[in-house]
Amino acid sequence: MSSLGLVINGLMKSALPLLVFSDLDGTLIDHHSYAWGPAAPALAALKKIGAGVVLASSKTAVEIDTLRRAMGLQDWPAIVENGAGLLAAHTGVDAETGRYTDLRALLDTLPSQLRSQYVGFGDLSIQTVADLTGLTPDAAAMAKQRAFSEPGTWHGTLDAKQAFLAALADLGVQAQQGGRFLTLSFGASKADHVHKLAAQLHPKTTLALGDAPNDIKMLEACDFGVVIANPNADPLPNLKGEDDGRIIRTTDAGPQGWNRAVLQLLERLDLI
Repeated sequence: MSSLGLVINGLMKSALPLLVFSDLDGTLIDHHSYAWGPAAPALAALKKIGAGVVLASSKTAVEIDTLRRAMGLQDWPAIVENGAGLLAAHTGVDAETGRYTDLRALLDTLPSQLRSQYVGFGDLSIQTVADLTGLTPDAAAMAKQRAFSEPGTWHGTLDAKQAFLAALADLGVQAQQGGRFLTLSFGASKADHVHKLAAQLHPKTTLALGDAPNDIKMLEACDFGVVIANPNADPLPNLKGEDDGRIIRTTDAGPQGWNRAVLQLLERLDLI
């Protein structure tokens, strides 16, 4: 645990009652406004019982650290850039050396007819990223401070996309589809870090919340999972654990759905 920089105010003297892994965009924060205020009651309840909350997002380390401090979650590590990196507690610096330059260089080796149909953050100005995401220019600048992965949008046919993904795979680059962006990296996923952190922290129970295809493995890796409603995308397929109630779905989207689902689970587990 010391390698993660965890300082948990003595809470680790007893077994961690619950470790929560949460996606951000469209899950803990609103898809459009990026507000997380509606989830404040559940976050306060988690803090009161000594539960841990690990943010897990495609966002960069500097973006997540800003949100983590605002939410009072700086005692916990965070999974950044779709699982391509891990941010230690109480730091705004990635725990590993990034490979973003290498990733961009490989992307530019693809045939032009494929490369031209993928537009990544590295191809865009700060203002264009702001226009695309709805972020402020300052926030968009943080979103471009990448170390491990490249989010972007595909502008070609489905067949061409499959050829693009196959060509990347031959170069050792993987792609994950999120709620908005197709994110490229050299591997590792949110679920990989879920397994590692759970093994290090030994929580009694694990919970994951997410809304997009890149959250599926994370949701299925935990004791309980919550699929947050996303009216902006097609519903996720039926997941392992839904039939027995281990994974549930919300009707409310974003932080409203997050708040209700977490409070209901805490009651179900007799933690509040």
